[in-house]
Amino acid sequence: MSDSLLARHKAVLPDWLSLYYEEPIEIVSGSGRHVTDADGNTYLDFFAGILTNAIGYDIDEISDAVRRQVDTGVLHTSTLYLIRQQVELAERIAELSGLRNPKVFFTNSGTEANETALMLATQKRRSNQVLALRNSYHGRAFATLAVTGNRGWSATSLSPLKVSYVHGGYRYRSPFSQLSDADYIAACVDDLREVIETTTAGDVACMIAEPIQGVGGFATPPDGLLGAFAEVLDEYGILLISDEVQTGWGRTGEHFWGIQAHGVTPDAMTFAKGLGNGLAIGGLVAEAELIDDIGANSISTFGGNPISTGGAHAALEYLLEHDLQGNAAKLGAQLLQGLRAHECALIGDVRGKGLMIGVELVVPGGKQPAPEAAARVMELAKQRGLLIGKGGLHGNVLRLAPPMTLTESEAAHALRILTETVSLAEQELFSS
Repeated sequence: MSDSLLARHKAVLPDWLSLYYEEPIEIVSGSGRHVTDADGNTYLDFFAGILTNAIGYDIDEISDAVRRQVDTGVLHTSTLYLIRQQVELAERIAELSGLRNPKVFFTNSGTEANETALMLATQKRRSNQVLALRNSYHGRAFATLAVTGNRGWSATSLSPLKVSYVHGGYRYRSPFSQLSDADYIAACVDDLREVIETTTAGDVACMIAEPIQGVGGFATPPDGLLGAFAEVLDEYGILLISDEVQTGWGRTGEHFWGIQAHGVTPDAMTFAKGLGNGLAIGGLVAEAELIDDIGANSISTFGGNPISTGGAHAALEYLLEHDLQGNAAKLGAQLLQGLRAHECALIGDVRGKGLMIGVELVVPGGKQPAPEAAARVMELAKQRGLLIGKGGLHGNVLRLAPPMTLTESEAAHALRILTETVSLAEQELFSS
């Protein structure tokens, strides 16, 4: 890590742009699932640029697709012109969406994708009322902050939306946590209906929900919860938007889209992150009657540009051809089993699906959040050559989301480091 680079970062970038680690690192190269920092240290990457480098590093098929476009001399044209790569990628995503009559719109990020989905839904329903889940995170722009149910990420109370929050996404600390799956879902459905009846004017535009709450610490509700919600939403004509920014593209292992675990087809799905394997791309796929229903001019200057869509299409085909969804299911099960079998009082909950795993750390003997332990485990893991993420409402959840090309030996290696460092952090912080 270069002290001068850190000083320059602090001098010209916002104070709220936080960095991981007591001594932040600069990643300068990567191959497969490994990255190397400016000091020559190599790490097994178990966070993948916040789930973005879904295929890994230095993938020929993706790099070649980008080079082919660069070699044309055209880096950008805009949506005012036909873009072949944009059309081809949209066709593929529409085919994979499971929607009845899908159309696709490309953006530059998940935040922008969610902003677009909220704009479409509120315009369609002529209402600015929106339902969201507690502990949610949907982006850092004006409307997406409004539907973020996590104080740590809520930079302002100002909002273009009237938002009502419901229970369900974060089970571990829910007042319904001790209930069975069926009773938990029933209690959350009752809460949803009461929220609609008591906190809204009735004409709600949509509900936006993450099938697994990413920034919220990979909080994982019971399968079927959002499907049960959808039955209530249908009674009121409320649209359902599934935020697949982190759960899309097979990362959960059992399904290609996270919402599929809930037995419902949404009106729209937003996406980003893993699609581009590091390229800036996001978007949404929605029913044509929703996505076409704008009575004003609109374009996207950079959304769907030929470099991002060409590279993303190559990444998507690589993911499908190599059955990375199946790999996520297999190795995710290996990691979940190993973490759940590890006896350590610091671990309060192990949850998630596929290669999207959260480990919530608590003060031994109860459920009090232990954010200092999460920070310590991250440092200890880094010292042993493993990079992991952190999140959750209280900053006490280890987030594990490696590239989906992870190998069995790499998963076993990471598991050894994780169990070792969690136990060591417990000894350091809580042994008397």
